[in-house]
Amino acid sequence: MTLSKRTREQMLAHCGEIHDDDGVDPRDFFKTKQTRDKANRKATQLCSQVAETLGLVLTGDFDDELLHNLQVVSVDPAPDASQLAVSLRADVPGGRVDVQEVLDRLAMVAGRLRCEVATAISRKRAPRLVFHLVGPEETKEVQP
Repeated sequence: MTLSKRTREQMLAHCGEIHDDDGVDPRDFFKTKQTRDKANRKATQLCSQVAETLGLVLTGDFDDELLHNLQVVSVDPAPDASQLAVSLRADVPGGRVDVQEVLDRLAMVAGRLRCEVATAISRKRAPRLVFHLVGPEETKEVQP
């Protein structure tokens, strides 16, 4: 953390030397490491609800075979819970997937997917969904 010259001079006026913990909020400084690094529980809960809902909707609500073959790999807040990054994997029998075609079809049904998510969660505003495809080697963990 770099300090501006003015702030540094003000701090030096009140103490003999500056340490690493000077200028740090004591509420954050005295928290345990486990509490500081803990992920937002509500955002994690929202992501699992959205993953479950999208998994159900993609497998049964559309007449498009390409969308039926998509599996939800993960849903993560990006950068917060107002926008969610949805990672999908395509299990196409031929193994060859046109990524742009899949993303175009997802863009066509994105409004319906967001509407389904809005009915499944209890929030004032439905999060915006951003889709991207991952290959079989890039899968992290499958969320229910």
